[in-house]
Amino acid sequence: MFKFLKEKLKSAISKISENVEKEGKVGESIVEKSVEEPKEEKGFFVKLKEKFIGKEEVKEIIEEKEPVREEKKEEIEVKREIKNEEKPKIAEHKQIEHPKIKEEIKHPVKEEKIEHKPKIEEKIIKKEPEKKGFFEVIREKIITTKIDEGQFEKLFWDLELALMENSVAIEVIEKIKKDLKEQLVEKPIRRTKVEETIQETLRGSIEELFEVSDIDLINEIKNKKEKPYIIAFFGINGSGKTTSIAKIANMLKEKNISCVLAASDTFRAASIEQLQHHADKIGVKLIKHDYGSDPAAVAFDAIKHAKAKNADVVLIDTAGRMHSNINLLDEMKKIIRVAKPDLKIFVGESITGNDCVEQAKTFNEAVGIDGIILAKADVDEKGGAAVSVSYVTKKPILFLGTGQKYSDLQVFDSGIVIKGLGLV
Repeated sequence: MFKFLKEKLKSAISKISENVEKEGKVGESIVEKSVEEPKEEKGFFVKLKEKFIGKEEVKEIIEEKEPVREEKKEEIEVKREIKNEEKPKIAEHKQIEHPKIKEEIKHPVKEEKIEHKPKIEEKIIKKEPEKKGFFEVIREKIITTKIDEGQFEKLFWDLELALMENSVAIEVIEKIKKDLKEQLVEKPIRRTKVEETIQETLRGSIEELFEVSDIDLINEIKNKKEKPYIIAFFGINGSGKTTSIAKIANMLKEKNISCVLAASDTFRAASIEQLQHHADKIGVKLIKHDYGSDPAAVAFDAIKHAKAKNADVVLIDTAGRMHSNINLLDEMKKIIRVAKPDLKIFVGESITGNDCVEQAKTFNEAVGIDGIILAKADVDEKGGAAVSVSYVTKKPILFLGTGQKYSDLQVFDSGIVIKGLGLV
């Protein structure tokens, strides 16, 4: 099941991972080069400072000439303010000759210098912890990688192509792309975990494609107060609709639930004989009219017979209508008005991919389907319909047809698709 799509997804994920790995190695080589590059030549005044450290006259030259670092700007500005305050005070008191007054003038200036020093130190200390170590930055760059939006678009193309080749609906591709983008773009990813990250994101995205069914068919049938429980089946010719009805009838019989079949397909040649064959093999009653009869009348008679015989369920087979045939769709609406079904099921052929999705979409717009059966899922190599039909119609997949036997009807579980795509 879904073998072709499984292989394509695996190939696309591996290719994306390899490309991300290459991007990461390029980034790593850049970082390594930056580490190996020789340090810049020390400035003339820095050399002087190192050579003549301790000599007051050289210190003064360095303080005036050496470029000021940003973190010391505030300290230097405060010193300048102190010097500016000193000058006018000394100038004002030059005429005062009394020695005691001279002493009093000198001390306040020194006290002002002492008050400013702790404030400068506090500001410098607050800034230092915010910086990351040089080797810590290098380490992060080597073990992780980041994908920007432009890179993502190039990388996703392989995956997008694989999905399109396998008839996955455009709406689904856009959703998967959005989910992957959120998880991969501008996020630090360990380069050894790229493939795993993509696979996990893809699995989560596909799991969200399926509407969760609140339909427990057996319980609903048993809990309906006024019998019978009525199910109408819709779909185009050749989709496996009649066979699916027979499989449902067989499942109900095994659960000791009685049912009646209604041959409301009075349009297609040999359709009544085909349904009669299934009814005889399973051992259930078939209500039928002649070809060309009113399909709604056949459904009405089947419901009437079920009420008379106290049967639990009526299964109505309708003519296979192309989703583009407006007249036949109107006839189908009449059956619904007369029969008032409790459940409307669309039967689609899984192997038809996007055609199946479009059919389900049109039938849902016309009659409002409640659930979906995907026939021939066992021979579906692509899986496009399986991953798309529920998301597009917002209706749950109820069953998968997995073979030709009456017992080959499997209750749908999203895990079946996930496993079939190799994303477990």
